[in-house]
Amino acid sequence: MAVAYERIADELRQSIRAGELRPGDRLPAESKLAEKYKRSVPTIRDALRLLRDEGLIEKQHGRGNFVRQSRTTVLRTNLRHQWEKDRAREPEPVRLRTGATEHDTGLEIDDLVFHASYRYIESDERLSGIFDVQEGTPLLERTYRTRYAVESAPFSLVTSYIVRGLIEGNPDLLDETNEPWPGGTQNQLFTVGIELSRIEEHVTARPPTPEEAEELELPPGTSVLVLRKTSFDTDDRAVEMSDVTLPGDRTEMLFTTPLERW
Repeated sequence: MAVAYERIADELRQSIRAGELRPGDRLPAESKLAEKYKRSVPTIRDALRLLRDEGLIEKQHGRGNFVRQSRTTVLRTNLRHQWEKDRAREPEPVRLRTGATEHDTGLEIDDLVFHASYRYIESDERLSGIFDVQEGTPLLERTYRTRYAVESAPFSLVTSYIVRGLIEGNPDLLDETNEPWPGGTQNQLFTVGIELSRIEEHVTARPPTPEEAEELELPPGTSVLVLRKTSFDTDDRAVEMSDVTLPGDRTEMLFTTPLERW
């Protein structure tokens, strides 16, 4: 049998889902809710904490509890990689029309705010093993953040690594001011004669770090999906690897596997 705070939370939850309380609406003060439900303020706080943990409401310091604005959902499928490859050789005007984030969210390119930063690092043991190079090999590390313009949290936290020697034949690929690059990484690699043959994605889940929870604006208790994406060229050489951290409350992953006929 549900205890008092669970029953109160359930009634408020139903009001939110029915649209009686809409995103951005402020809930009555804790004292008012206590009067309404004829319960103590600590019981009300337990009910509100439960709703916050579910991501339905958020507490704004000094203002009260508000129905949380729903965030844009991202549907990430493995078919996106062939879509990216198909457009990698298209003329620039075609590549400028849309990118992977628009593909995954259904948003338009003008809806998005994009940020990229580059820096040079030396490969450590992990990255040297992935790229089959000696430790200390120069790499280009690229960090990406993309968000919906009306939201404050990015869709994901992305860090990409490429062996600098593979791409320095095209100096434009070393300049972060050229981002967002029309056609993405597959077109960038195409400009230096590299064609991808396969992409491996390794997905795990874990609690977020405090920094990740803050940047992704995660409700308490929400996990993140951690995706390691490794791209291989036609010589079966790893040419790019990305660490992608995805918010578990608004990311859906769909994997479609074509099966050969008997």
